[in-house]
Amino acid sequence: MIFLTVGTQDKQFLRLLKIVDNAIRRGIVKEEVIAQIGHTKFKSNFIKTYKFMSDKKMNECISNADLIVTHGGVGILTTALLNKKKVFAIARLAEYKEHINDHQLQIVDKFYKLGYIKKIVDYDDFVREYTELHKFKPKFPKFDNKKILDIITDFIG
Repeated sequence: MIFLTVGTQDKQFLRLLKIVDNAIRRGIVKEEVIAQIGHTKFKSNFIKTYKFMSDKKMNECISNADLIVTHGGVGILTTALLNKKKVFAIARLAEYKEHINDHQLQIVDKFYKLGYIKKIVDYDDFVREYTELHKFKPKFPKFDNKKILDIITDFIG
């Protein structure tokens, strides 16, 4: 199962949902996809959607997922990695009015460069990484508060 989450940001993130929906429509993704879509207006015949989820439901989806596909939020990225999940992340961008700035680019780039996640930019990236998912052996960081604070401070700083 793939768990896709766009977070709770009050802006739309249709771009990510369309990437995965198109991959299903074209027969590339054949497994079940469950998505938390937040404020994004999106309908799909292929993806089971929830606007928002309780913490219990979110944790259940993360636990059951073979792959997490998500925005570039630190919270979901660290939660997925703590649960030893493979992660594909795509940054919300100001240019598409998905966020107020492009800070998620820095977050996604940093996690990608550290070997924790795969960075997705568009449909072609998603398809390439998905078809080679079996080769992806992510690093799973040892989480301690100091290291997380250092990473966040580095992003901000």
